[in-house]
Amino acid sequence: MNVAIVGCGGLGRVHAECYSRIDGVTVVGVCDMDEGAARTVSAMTGAAVYPTYEEMLERSGCDIVSIALPSHLHASFAIRAAAAGKHIVCEKPIALRTEDAEAMIEACDRHGVRLFVGHVVRFFPEYAKVREQIAGGALGRVGVVHAKRAGSHPGDAREWFADDSRSGGVVVDLMIHDLDYLLWTLGDVRSVYAHRIRRDRLDYASATLVFESGAIANVEAQWGYPGPFHTTMEVAGSQGIVRHDSRTSSPLAIRRTVTGESGGPFVEVPQRPELRSPYELELRHFIDCIRDGSEPIVTARDACRALRLAEAVLESASTGRVVYPGSQAKEETR
Repeated sequence: MNVAIVGCGGLGRVHAECYSRIDGVTVVGVCDMDEGAARTVSAMTGAAVYPTYEEMLERSGCDIVSIALPSHLHASFAIRAAAAGKHIVCEKPIALRTEDAEAMIEACDRHGVRLFVGHVVRFFPEYAKVREQIAGGALGRVGVVHAKRAGSHPGDAREWFADDSRSGGVVVDLMIHDLDYLLWTLGDVRSVYAHRIRRDRLDYASATLVFESGAIANVEAQWGYPGPFHTTMEVAGSQGIVRHDSRTSSPLAIRRTVTGESGGPFVEVPQRPELRSPYELELRHFIDCIRDGSEPIVTARDACRALRLAEAVLESASTGRVVYPGSQAKEETR
């Protein structure tokens, strides 16, 4: 199975490294506006460098396109890949607007190709274990969830992150991890009330979600945190509490900022001490789904639901009002 990668920044490199460890998968093409970044990934994989995306789609012989571009480009590049008959692995968020996400899904359905979206938190073992405990009834009826993720502002490394029109800001780029996970774990959301503060290199958002089940989740996301990237989660149920804190739960803390040979810094990607990173587990899973036709753990429709919830958070934060996305979320599952 042949893969081409468009976008050779930090996550493009992560994709390249992961694909190189999957039997039967070959990276055959790379493309990036930064030729130096493309040549670095080419040197890692032996893939050809293509000057344009169209040329890569036409000439590389790829079966799959991995899209690791700024978020505002996801929709247009995915739709072009679908029209070329290529399966797609797209980094999260699926798009910046649900209308674009729907257009991506429709294009893939029309051209008979698969669309996978990289909501990688579902592949982190601690998050998978918490969901397993909830689903198995170990915690009883879930009452309250506290979830947080915080780190330095990625705009310090890549300026486009500081532009909401290109990244979606801290809600659509960062908080969406927990929004997707909570939808996956607790089901539909009845109401959203949110706040957001943006000041210089601080982008902070908090949201209170009330689920149809009656559970309440308090979710925080912050760029500009004066310390290492970290995630925390606490789930309180009628029969017990489970807690996760990335700063204390891992026996080995790895924090690495990658700098390319082209001289440009890349956004920090959380690292893990496991033999196989969650990114590799995710990409292996997507490849297996293409090979055997099975449904992925995270579907494109799931990614669209997470984006819709992120939009509700932004609407509440901008209006100061409670937003009720429950009926829309139910419609998405039909």
